[in-house]
Formats: sequence, structure tokens, C-alpha cells
Amino acid sequence: MTQAPLTFAPEFADALAQGRPVVALESTIITHGMPWPQNLEMAETVEATIREGGATPATIAVMGGRIHVGLTPEALRALAQTPPADAMKLSRADLAVCLANGRTGATTVAATMICAHLAGIRVFATGGIGGVHRGAEDSFDISADLQELAQTPVTVVAAGAKAILDLPKTWEVLETLGVPVIAFGQDNLPAFWSRDSGLRAPLRMDDPAQIAAAAAMRAALGLKGGQLVANPIPVEAEIAQDVILPVIEQALAEAQAQGIAAKAVTPFLLSRIFELTEGRSLDSNIQLVLNNARLAARIAAAMTA
Repeated sequence: MTQAPLTFAPEFADALAQGRPVVALESTIITHGMPWPQNLEMAETVEATIREGGATPATIAVMGGRIHVGLTPEALRALAQTPPADAMKLSRADLAVCLANGRTGATTVAATMICAHLAGIRVFATGGIGGVHRGAEDSFDISADLQELAQTPVTVVAAGAKAILDLPKTWEVLETLGVPVIAFGQDNLPAFWSRDSGLRAPLRMDDPAQIAAAAAMRAALGLKGGQLVANPIPVEAEIAQDVILPVIEQALAEAQAQGIAAKAVTPFLLSRIFELTEGRSLDSNIQLVLNNARLAARIAAAMTA
């Protein structure tokens, strides 16, 4: 672990040295999630939200053959201005290659978990995790995020899995892998843009301190892997399922008709849903990320209390 090419931003290094709470953040949402300059504004707002919650943000990205844990304002701006074609979208499979070749890389959920663990960060806030894609029984398209949750000890706060996925199959795979899936503050699992997927959560917790205690107990028991905390989107930002599901179906049909597959699927679907909802999906996405950042800061604070 000590041989990993890690570069710590001064703010993160100071927090680590003093044992203050830290929340990791991914970078794919910056390079591939939205255009400049909205991506920079969003990233800065999420970091500010974590600071307001009493924790230190650590946005993670690969640049110049190094894993940068926490980005200076200058580095964050440079990353936000990087064209998507010039930034590798990193998961477990391509993280090492990106580093070895000195490329710029944006971390997905899986890669962020790996890097956060290397840096000693125990909590990570994101929008939604990847999972089992619709039609996976034929395509075998299943995100590496699920396996990462089963083996890397990081608590991930998300608004569930992305609603473009096959949610029942995603939760079944997580159950098979032994990943604790914890709904925060409600009995049913959220569905990204919607608060209620209609699927019962296997676990429920209402207190960040309980979630922190559960992570500590897993470590004490020697259990591998992390936890997924499914945090419902705020009521005022929700897009109800009866509104968003027909839009998702249309976007999926268009992707299939155009032969879009593999890593190109999710960016295409999110972009098309943005167009079909006239920007409402992006507004909701930003609000759910901020909501997850607030909860993650509370969990991180409880872990260091």
C-alpha cells in the first residue's frame, strides 16, 4: 500500500494527520457527467457541502502517473476543463494502465473505492452506483462496482443504483456478494431520481452513528468489503417513477437501436434522459449528490468521534 503512487492535496494531508473526518468523491461525474463550466461549479459546491458538514472533501483523480487524493482549486479546474475523450473512465481493470502510461483518468465508483482505501479514507459519497444492466442475461453487462463493494472496506453513500439499470437484479447480486445494503430513513430502497423503487430494503438505519458502528463491527469481524448506504433523494428534487420510467425506456430503446454498448451506455443514457426531461434529470442529479455528501459527512464524523 505504501508503494502506491499517491499525491495528497495539502487540505487532505492536514485532515489525515489530525484524524479529522474525510469524505472521498469520484471524478467521472466531473469529466463525463456534465459540461464545462457546470461541472466545476457542481464539484466546488459538493466539496463546500462536505466542509459545511464538518468533514474534508477528497476528490480523487489520476493525473501524470499519480493518484491525486484531494484536488487543489487549480487541479480541480484543470480536470473540469479536460475533454471527455482525453480522460480515461477508470474502474478496477484500467486503473493501473492509466497510471503506468501517465494518462489522465477519472475514477468511477470502483476505482474511487480502491484509491480511497489506499489513502485511508473510509467514506465515499457519489450519485448512484453501477449495477446489472437491463438485458444482462444476454450481454453479461454488470458493473465492477458490485464486486468492489464486496471486497473493499469503504462505506459508499448513494441514492441507490442508477435507475437506468435492472434494479431487482442489482440488489440480488449485492445480496449474493454479501454486501450490506442499508436504506437510510425509510423501509424501501430508493431508485436514484425517485425516492421509492417499490423494493423492500434488506436493512434500514436512521442514524449515521449506527452506520459508522456497523462499519467498525465488520472490520472487527474480519469481514471483507464495504457497505452501501441508499439515501433517498430530497422530496423537492424527486422525479416520480411514473414520470421518469417512460423516459428511461425511450432512451434504452434508442441506445439499442444505435448499437451503443459497454462503457458508452451510461453516458449516452444520462445525456438522452437529460434532453428528454429538458434538464430536470440533471438538476435532480445535482441535488441527490449534495444530499449524499451531507450524509457522508455525518457518517465520517461519527467514525472519528
